[in-house]
Amino acid sequence: MTDPKSVRTIPQLVRAAAETYGDAPAIIDGDLELSFAELAERVSTAARGFIALGLMPGDRVGIWAPNSHRWVIAALGVLSAGGTVVPLNTRYRGAEAREFLARTQARCIVVEQGFLGYDHLGSVFDEATEDGTEWSLDALEILVDVGTSGLAAAGGHAVTPWGALLEAAETITPEQGLKVANAVMSEDLSDIIFTSGTTGRAKGVQLTHGAPLQLYVTYGEIWGIKPGDRYLIVLPFFHGGGNKAGMILSIMFGVTIVPMAVFDAAAAMAEIERRGISVMNGSPTIYTSILDHPDRGKYDLSTLRVAATGAAVVPAHLVERARTELPFQNFITAYGLTECCGTATMCRQGDPEEVVNTTNGRALPDVEVVIVDPSGKQLGPDEPGEVWIRGFNVSPGYWQDPVATAEAIDEDGWLHSGDIGELTAEGNLRITDRLKDLFIVGGFNVSPAEVEQVLVRHPAVSEVSVIGVPDERLGEVARAYVIPKHGVTLDPDEMIVWSRERLANFKVPRSIVVVESLPRNASGKVLKRELRKAVAE
Repeated sequence: MTDPKSVRTIPQLVRAAAETYGDAPAIIDGDLELSFAELAERVSTAARGFIALGLMPGDRVGIWAPNSHRWVIAALGVLSAGGTVVPLNTRYRGAEAREFLARTQARCIVVEQGFLGYDHLGSVFDEATEDGTEWSLDALEILVDVGTSGLAAAGGHAVTPWGALLEAAETITPEQGLKVANAVMSEDLSDIIFTSGTTGRAKGVQLTHGAPLQLYVTYGEIWGIKPGDRYLIVLPFFHGGGNKAGMILSIMFGVTIVPMAVFDAAAAMAEIERRGISVMNGSPTIYTSILDHPDRGKYDLSTLRVAATGAAVVPAHLVERARTELPFQNFITAYGLTECCGTATMCRQGDPEEVVNTTNGRALPDVEVVIVDPSGKQLGPDEPGEVWIRGFNVSPGYWQDPVATAEAIDEDGWLHSGDIGELTAEGNLRITDRLKDLFIVGGFNVSPAEVEQVLVRHPAVSEVSVIGVPDERLGEVARAYVIPKHGVTLDPDEMIVWSRERLANFKVPRSIVVVESLPRNASGKVLKRELRKAVAE
């Protein structure tokens, strides 16, 4: 019997998990429950279906759909057919998806046509890009709908329903499918994940089969994951947190995947109670939404055991609340980028509260993390600078973009993160901000995250995001966008007075805007560029 933690390709992982965990539940999605053996069988069928439709090893496949058992089966099927998955954000519009399909010369796209009322396939072929760029879809020939739309054709191509894909598998023998799956190598590309593109054009991060598998064995062991856990995956599968730290880790450790298509705090708590959820991972806003929900006390959340969160900056106050107000035995913070398979540092079980509350933990085994000044000189403990990462988990680079690759990963293999942080004497990483988010008030550098860490402790505040806005006298000043706690009225003037007592004068927000929500990407990250754009307009 092959240990799922020892394999180095995803097709091997699926088969090893079936051998090891057998009839244990692998996925629970609504009324559907699949064992690990059944999952492997369905993945094999999907792989043979893709091969029957003409997919070849190395072909790129866009998957544009919400979290569901079919996303899992489709992605694992593509990988078992030797393809490379190009996960597409469910919030993309047609022009955005078209660009990424064109840039990767995708042969196939898998969609849930009509999800949230959107015409995915129609928009891909019909919508023009904002800048007028003509993105050719000449390579796109295979269209698969995992939903129930019944759409027959789009862009001059037939649309293959999910059932028809599975029927097509009958023309390929299991032996033929296994031969293709066995030909996949550890160094082959598994994913091309496009970054959020906070500055300039989004870049396609290349990930291989082997590196994430090696990384998330360590991640799961440190986190304390065990067979029989049930994992509510609210981070989207198109995101590294939902994909590698969610789907792949679960299959590796014999954990039941409970996918959630659209996060809603009340629905999540109901699912935790109904399914006996023991594992969660999400952005800080996921936990804030649960902690601040007025009906939290009505749900039984006692099965929650371990949780993780990560972001460029994690509010210390949130970590304190999650660890004291929710029943987690182990709530950790971690840090990483898509360019390093999603994780570079983690807190460890047994770390003191101060470490968990205020840092992102220490580098994982065989991963190096250093802090450098603008000249690249390595800095000492508690000296702020840019975070650099080196190790087996660093991406081979960006898809067909050698210039961007050279800018991000230097000749010595160091990934330049663009994050500002500092290392404690014990090696724990504290992220303070993004380089691009710093602003200057009267000659003084201001870290928005530092201001946010203070403002979020105001008794009326649920969430806050700070940016710099133009000022005639000082150049820039801080502005805070604040979501109040449920049922609480927030007085901006009072809050400014309150912040003056806790912050240096040049850091105090000159204006506070009360909002119901903040612009976010699908993984919950606040899009500060949208706030800055609104100010500019």
